[in-house]
Amino acid sequence: MSSVPERSPWTDDLGVLTGLRSGKRSYYPAYVRSMERLERTVEALDGISRALVRTAEGPRALVEAVIRAAAEHLQARRLLLVVADGALRAARPRFLLYADDVLIDDETRVPAEAREHLAVLRTRPWEAEAPAGGGGWVRAPMTLDDEPVGGIAAQPGPGVEVADTDLAVLRVLANQAAVALHNTYLFHAATALRGRTEELSEAAERQARDLAARSAELAETQARLFDAMRRQTLDDERHRIARELHDSVTQYVLSAGMTMEVCRAELEALGGPAARIAGRLAEAKDLNRQAVERLRASIYALHHTEEPPGPLPVMLERLSTVHLPTALDVRVEVRGRPVPLPPRAEQSVLRLTGEALFNSATHGKAARALVRLRYQPDVLVLTVSDDGTGDPAHLRRVLALSRAADLSGRHRGLANMVARVEELGGSLTIRRSKLGGVLLRARIPLPVRVDEETADDR
Repeated sequence: MSSVPERSPWTDDLGVLTGLRSGKRSYYPAYVRSMERLERTVEALDGISRALVRTAEGPRALVEAVIRAAAEHLQARRLLLVVADGALRAARPRFLLYADDVLIDDETRVPAEAREHLAVLRTRPWEAEAPAGGGGWVRAPMTLDDEPVGGIAAQPGPGVEVADTDLAVLRVLANQAAVALHNTYLFHAATALRGRTEELSEAAERQARDLAARSAELAETQARLFDAMRRQTLDDERHRIARELHDSVTQYVLSAGMTMEVCRAELEALGGPAARIAGRLAEAKDLNRQAVERLRASIYALHHTEEPPGPLPVMLERLSTVHLPTALDVRVEVRGRPVPLPPRAEQSVLRLTGEALFNSATHGKAARALVRLRYQPDVLVLTVSDDGTGDPAHLRRVLALSRAADLSGRHRGLANMVARVEELGGSLTIRRSKLGGVLLRARIPLPVRVDEETADDR
């Protein structure tokens, strides 16, 4: 396997989200390791997908395919798949051990270090999720209709760190093997009796449809796991960038501010023209302070990008308590009966609200802000109002100008908010708030339809 993964459409999306453009793996070893793990996972799931369509070849071929896919994923020297006593009575073989590329089904040849796991999975499969003990082994349960019917135990290869996603892969492989073993037995039984009665023929067809449905379920699981690992890779990169901003860029900006303050004090003491220069340095120091505040807010946002799952009103309540550059009293009101939105739509609404609150605190110098979320039969209305010093007319002019030209990156926040709302089919308006500051109102039609190609994180 190549140590540097091939480029794909979502790899390009990663560059857009994180700002990474360099292809040098020496700059991002953690990112490369995440990509290698993701590639191994996709290969493992692809292997079991190919195995499932070979069900007609018999259970032995399918179990061997599962074991080899799992062993390759963990780079394991030894891997054991066991069917518990009393479960899947027709399944054969009852266990199979992969040891140094050799498959063993003779219990007398099972090494001592694997016997403990064989006994647990055979007689107490419900303990498969418990820690596997010494020797570096890991275990995953095999279930059918939520009942434990066996499991997988593996000794990962040297240097392989087993993450939760790896255990999830083992569970997917084990569970689909159980389903396929069960369906293989029913499939062959129905095939043998197909010519005898029409009733058994219909049963065979139902089992074939069930097998197809299970294969579709595996494909869906593979897609969800792929998306989860992509989010994990992005999250790791966000944390790495946040650490670099905190440890280097922020310190440089703070040092620059201290240097400006020293120079300002010395020039002010000289008087005359030097005092005027000192006044300009005071303005530069204020800009430096704002830059530090923005950096700190960005670092916080990078560390807290993914909100825990929950309804949108709950997540808005959480958002109102996060770190802001100044003390801003935020109140959240929800009216109407909440309806679930697609995850990307909820994320867009959250980020739009966060950007609006940040602008209220940083640019509007507001002390209070009110977030209202109204669920109407055919539209979702979100308003963010404050008591700050912002001028709605000025913001509308700036917005029109920023959408026409980049302005060297300034005022892109407003344009991004409008873009988020428009991607959801809605509109954004800026007015004077009854609190005295600015009111942003977003109207989003229900039900929300998200364009997957354009709704990526900004």
